[in-house]
Amino acid sequence: MVRAGDANGLVVITQLQPVAAVFSIPQDSLPSVLKRLNQGNKPAVEAWDRENKVRLASGTLITVDNQIDPTTGTVKLKAEFPNTDGSLFSNQFVNVRMVVETRKDLTVVPAAAVQRGAQGMFVYVAKDDDTVTVRPVKVGPSEGPLTAIEAGVEPGERVVVDGVDRLREGAKIETAQRPSSTEVPPPGEKKGRRKKGSE
Repeated sequence: MVRAGDANGLVVITQLQPVAAVFSIPQDSLPSVLKRLNQGNKPAVEAWDRENKVRLASGTLITVDNQIDPTTGTVKLKAEFPNTDGSLFSNQFVNVRMVVETRKDLTVVPAAAVQRGAQGMFVYVAKDDDTVTVRPVKVGPSEGPLTAIEAGVEPGERVVVDGVDRLREGAKIETAQRPSSTEVPPPGEKKGRRKKGSE
């Protein structure tokens, strides 16, 4: 028997094609997203699995919330996915990636090379004589293990990524040589060297 205003109801209807995903971004990232939307461009959005290894679906951003959460400093966005293969389900946890801007011809370094000091962000650049120098850098966006450097490092320069906590200006380093796939050490010989800092 069904009555008006019955809280239990008979069934729950959930739309899966298309399906929407709600996610949050920092409020500092909101202006660049709104700029794209105001230009009539809907940023591309991807849904990845919990471990960020498998892309589950691709879609587009459709709307932005009209208020910022004061407790977290984030704003909610909603993306829509066609979900034609049924890879997304209601209440499923996914990691969302959204392309807001594409930058070309940037210099990138491993994120481990970028250090924070009293004067700001810096990297240790290896010189030809295998000594290092501290180089202040202007850091751009990061994606996975790479960080964009907008100023301070030129393409082709070597930066230190390991052992940086033991380095100082002018310190001597040893470069860790990576054996090629065809380079096999003779029996009984082990490759590798003790290093103070390595690039």
